[in-house]
Amino acid sequence: MQRGKFIVFEGIDGAGKGTQIDLLVNEIKRQGRNVYKTAEPTVSSLGGIIRDALGGFIKRDSYELSAMFLADRINHNVNPVNGICHFLDMGIDVVCDRYYYSSFAYQGIDADLEWVMKMNLECKEILKPDVCIFLDANIALCDERIEKSRFEREIYENRSTLEKVRARFFEVFKMLGGKENIKIVDASRPIEEVSSDIVNIYNNLLK
Repeated sequence: MQRGKFIVFEGIDGAGKGTQIDLLVNEIKRQGRNVYKTAEPTVSSLGGIIRDALGGFIKRDSYELSAMFLADRINHNVNPVNGICHFLDMGIDVVCDRYYYSSFAYQGIDADLEWVMKMNLECKEILKPDVCIFLDANIALCDERIEKSRFEREIYENRSTLEKVRARFFEVFKMLGGKENIKIVDASRPIEEVSSDIVNIYNNLLK
């Protein structure tokens, strides 16, 4: 059986990941392939604790959050029922909304970046994606989208932090060099244009 493809979407808040993920999932199904959509933090009990912290309900140190994300990510990979490895081994494509790149960019602002990267990249239980699709959108546009779609903002969802996070993403991509398959897509364009580029990236994985 052919192993499934592991596709990760990244981007600052408001970049349009949810919309583009749904469009790609629909395209994968249209092509007759099986696909599993997932996200981090996960729906596990630990993922719920992380979401409470992101929502500002419980204050967590950046190092603590980094370690919590790591534990949640390990389970996300190895869980025998709904883990990433389980689905890939079954020949099912996995599309994930955020992965360790987000830990690097978000928690890596206040926690030691090299430490956050090392514990994720050197953990044998954490898979490297076949591709990371980074949606790069204008900060003002992202802020506008957040304002329209959120009842309350999460702790990172302010313009000053978004600017730092975007810069950190690009710093991380440079540090990773050619070790990861990272595709940067201009997400400030019309939805259809962005989706077309993403579908092309996916199709190239199948060749």
